[in-house]
Amino acid sequence: MKKLFTTEAVLMGHPDKMADLIADSILDAYLAIDKKSRCACEVAISKNKVLIVGEVTSKGVVDIEKVVRKTITNIGYDRDDLLFNGKTVQIIEDLNKQSLDIALGLNKKEMGAGDQGIMEGYATDETENYMPLVHNLSCALARMLDEVRKGKLIKGLRPDGKVQVTVEENQGKKWVKTIVVSCQHEDNIDLKTLKEEIILKVIKKVIPKEMINSSTEILINPTGRFVIGGPAADSGLTGRKISVDTYGGLVVHGGGAFSGKDCTKVDRSAAYYARYVAKNIVASKLASKCLVSVAYAIGVAKPLMVQIDTMGTNNIPEDKILEIVNKVFDFRPQNIIKELDLENVKYTDTTLYSHMGKDNLPWEKTKKVKTIKNIIIKNSL
Repeated sequence: MKKLFTTEAVLMGHPDKMADLIADSILDAYLAIDKKSRCACEVAISKNKVLIVGEVTSKGVVDIEKVVRKTITNIGYDRDDLLFNGKTVQIIEDLNKQSLDIALGLNKKEMGAGDQGIMEGYATDETENYMPLVHNLSCALARMLDEVRKGKLIKGLRPDGKVQVTVEENQGKKWVKTIVVSCQHEDNIDLKTLKEEIILKVIKKVIPKEMINSSTEILINPTGRFVIGGPAADSGLTGRKISVDTYGGLVVHGGGAFSGKDCTKVDRSAAYYARYVAKNIVASKLASKCLVSVAYAIGVAKPLMVQIDTMGTNNIPEDKILEIVNKVFDFRPQNIIKELDLENVKYTDTTLYSHMGKDNLPWEKTKKVKTIKNIIIKNSL
C-alpha cells in the first residue's frame, strides 16, 4: 500500500523562527548570569517592530535591546533594502516578574510542574537518530540553505525561506516524491541560475542519491519570485512552528511551545524527557516506534499520566513496556532538570531545524538501554 509523508522546515530568517531565536537568545543571556533564572519570554515581530513580552525572575540584568539587535543582524537582516534592519528596528520591551502564585508551586521542597499540560515524545528506528526520515530531510535542507547563504556559496539569497519534502513509501521502499523550496532572493538575479545552484549545492548534497528518481518533482520558488520576505511580508510569533520544532506533524503534539521558556516549564523540559524515554525504548528494541505521553497539574511534581503507544510495533506487550518505563524513568520536573542537566543547556542550540534529533543534546542520549535490557533479562520478558 502506497503511503505519503510530508513535513516542512523553515530557515532562520523566517519571521516565526526569528521570534523563537530571539526568545531563546534572551533566555540564554539570563541563564549565563543566573542558572536559576525563570523565564517565559514571548516575541512578536511586525514590519518595523519587535515586541518582547512575558515574565522573567532573575538575579541577572540583561541588555535586552543589545541581545535582540545582535540576534537579528546575525540572522542576516542588517540593511535597509531588506525592509527590516536589526540595527534600526523599533524594540518594545514589556517583561514582568513571574507570578507569585506560579512560584508557589515551583518553590516547594519537591518542585512542582511549572504549568499544567500534555507533552509528547516520539522515536522511530527508520533513521540513525531515531527521527522520522522525511522530517530529517526537511530540516537538513533548511540547514543547508542557511549555510550556503551565510557562507556565500550561493549568491543572491536572502534570509527568509521554507522547505517541504514528501516521501512516498510503497512495498517497503521509500523515495522522495516532491521537494518544495521557497527561498527569498535579491532582486534582478538570474532565477534560472539560482534554481540550478540550489539543486546542485543544496538538494543533491542533502537528499541521498538513491531517494531521487525521474519521477521526483522539484519545485523551487513556485510563484516565480520571492524578493520581499521576512517581517516585511509576514508577522512572526514565538511558538508558531511547533510541528517544525518536533516531528513535523507526523505524531500528535501536546500544544505547548518551547522557545523562551526555562527548564522549570514542563511544556519544554517534559517534552524533551518524553523524547528521551521514547528514544531509549526504541533503541532497546522493545518497539520500532514509540510515542510517550505525559500530563501534569501545575504545582504538582508527580505526573497525572504516563502513557505509551508503540503503534503496533512492540516486541513485548505494551503494558510490560510501560512497567519498564515507570521503573527506569522519573518524570518529576526536578529529576528531569537534573538527569538531563537542563540548567547547562545552551537553548539557542535547540531553536533551529527541530529541537529533537541533534546528537549534542542530552535528551538524545541512549544511556538507559543497558538498564532496560537488564530488567528484561531479569524478568524474562
